[in-house]
Amino acid sequence: MKDIQLPSPQITGGMPLMDALSKRASFRSFSPKELDKQQLSNLLWAAFGFRCEKRRTAPSSHNRQEIELYVCLPSGVYIYDAIDNVLRAHCEGDFRVATGSQDYVWTAPVNVIMVSDTAKIKGKTEQGIIETIYANTGFISENIYLFCTSEGLSSVTRALIDKEQLSKILGLAPTQVITLIHTVGYAL
Repeated sequence: MKDIQLPSPQITGGMPLMDALSKRASFRSFSPKELDKQQLSNLLWAAFGFRCEKRRTAPSSHNRQEIELYVCLPSGVYIYDAIDNVLRAHCEGDFRVATGSQDYVWTAPVNVIMVSDTAKIKGKTEQGIIETIYANTGFISENIYLFCTSEGLSSVTRALIDKEQLSKILGLAPTQVITLIHTVGYAL
């Protein structure tokens, strides 16, 4: 398994925001048709890419940028490197079944796993950390929904996950927390 270099994201165009907001929906039926590299690049940039040197497309509290995107494809799990626009090879094999109990996750071509590293959040109570990571996850999640709507792709966000099992598969540290997963693909 090798890293996947993504093409530069296309950061202009798309559906007008108000149209995307009015059409945004969750879908639970996906074709196995894979997204091409350009679509993956655009999706991940919209989710949490860099729009300028140190600022991302989704805000994060105090610009901590504690969330990483793990991208589960049929070939394996990759970590999105937003600086170099590369999917870094992480785990070889088809782990889509581990991303949820819903049958549609097993055939959808992409599952974006949002992982927050709580070690990057200092000076907050445990409750403050929880509020921060889930707020930041929500910003990214909405970006994914709006991008998918704009591009004619389907998506659904999910929290019903065996986080312990998936954390083991991903080799996460105790400070890393799976917050949400977005299933992305084409509707059936």
